[in-house]
Amino acid sequence: MTNKHLESDGVHGYAVAPDGIEDGPSKSAVKREHHALQELAEQLLRLPRAELERLALDAKTWEAIDETVRIKDKRALARHYKRIANCLARLDQEPLKALLAKRDQAERVATATHHQLERWRERLITEGDAALGEFVTEYPQAERQPLRALIRVAQRDAKRSRPDGPRKLFRYLRDLVQSG
Repeated sequence: MTNKHLESDGVHGYAVAPDGIEDGPSKSAVKREHHALQELAEQLLRLPRAELERLALDAKTWEAIDETVRIKDKRALARHYKRIANCLARLDQEPLKALLAKRDQAERVATATHHQLERWRERLITEGDAALGEFVTEYPQAERQPLRALIRVAQRDAKRSRPDGPRKLFRYLRDLVQSG
């Protein structure tokens, strides 16, 4: 049967013959799946070795991972990702996907926290004591006097276009939020 007589089932990417018999995954579905595995391989290679060791990878996959550091050419690296994708195709990918999702979530939380602290720093520098009251209400573990002194230094340095004061204030805020 030729491909022009096949239709996609529209859900799973399987080719369906006019008589309703599934003919297996379509060529496009296979390509999409293989590209997804290649992306997974690239993400896998960005992870620290300690995290990779927690995964149940076989010897062939480890050999391919270890070989990656030698490859410098972009085209060779692209082929190498395909090789690792083929290794991953034979393994259970759920633990790897779960690990990547967990890391991605942690990164999003860290980024959101960083942006929130930057907003607090800007408010504390521009609004002064009014914003300080709100900050202490939200973070009761904050000590007013050291924070007020850092705000004054940050305000003075901000007027002089010096980054030292605002940086110290940001570090103080970050440490305060992380410890609490």
